Amino acid sequence: MRTESGHDLRHHGDAEVRDDGGSLVDLAVNVRADTPPAWLREHIAASLGGLAAYPDGRAARAAVAARHGLPVERVLLTAGAAEAFVLLARALKVRRPVVVHPQFTEPEAALRDAGHAVGRVLLREEDGFRLDPAAVPEDADLVVIGNPTNPTSVLHPADAIAGLARPGRVLVVDEAFMDAVPGESEALAGRVDVPGLVVLRSLTKTWGLAGLRIGYVLAAPETVEDLQRAQPLWPVSTPALAAAEACVGPRALAEAAHAAHRIAADRAHLLAGLTRFAPAGLRVAGPARGPFVLVRVEGATAIRRRLRDLGYAVRRGDTFPGLDEKWLRLAVRDPSTTDGFLRALQRALTD
Repeated sequence: MRTESGHDLRHHGDAEVRDDGGSLVDLAVNVRADTPPAWLREHIAASLGGLAAYPDGRAARAAVAARHGLPVERVLLTAGAAEAFVLLARALKVRRPVVVHPQFTEPEAALRDAGHAVGRVLLREEDGFRLDPAAVPEDADLVVIGNPTNPTSVLHPADAIAGLARPGRVLVVDEAFMDAVPGESEALAGRVDVPGLVVLRSLTKTWGLAGLRIGYVLAAPETVEDLQRAQPLWPVSTPALAAAEACVGPRALAEAAHAAHRIAADRAHLLAGLTRFAPAGLRVAGPARGPFVLVRVEGATAIRRRLRDLGYAVRRGDTFPGLDEKWLRLAVRDPSTTDGFLRALQRALTD
């Protein structure tokens, strides 16, 4: 979907590693490497014996509710966070939806597909892509923001986001990458004191389950009911339900917390390596707090192509409203992979 501003809202990182990109080192997709772990694969495989029965999501829903200290009436399981954006666009009766960009483009795409005219609030590079609450129109009755934001990797203060709440406004916060933040600082999941709050979580990024499609919505019971009525019957498969229950259990939460600290260390290694390219004009948006970083460099399109020739896939940034062809998004990987990428980047910048 290409909008009047020229941004392809339906372009995602996986396009970089399809077909002839399948052999490339993947820095384009924000799924944690080396996942799902063996114990999770085995748990999902054990659920296959129940495929003859219709999916029963009660246990998984209760597990998600317990993980966030909420009643089950505030939880809706979805086929990935992307389904939740479609449900919100179709089920909620809103007049002036606004999306805070740059961010994940599916919320705007879903709203447009549902016939909505979508307003945009464009955060500025000179402000570090930080949220300016005053830029959000007072009459917006649906506001969508990511935290930490894809692709900028900015972590907005929870209080600043909560301050966007208004009577009659739905405030949608995409926390798909929040469990990659140590301590989940600035999370709003589990809050019941923010009127109109809808929090989306994905289990596909941290656990490598993009092919299984599993996520969930946390919202007021009446909002959950509205969204549930827009869902088809049995929207989440039995294996996905098994994964959801496992990924919010004590073992998984401990592993995710450990992974968040490792990601922070790996990100620091990547950022340190990128500093050597400052004389070539490369700039990093930040401070980065997600499992990816956003960089600006002249000739980014040609650099991305040269990196492909050198065996590395990175995400183009010009499909995000608020960015142009000078931006690239890089997934955080282990130090060895990062060192190889930095060597390739050196060649791409100088060849």
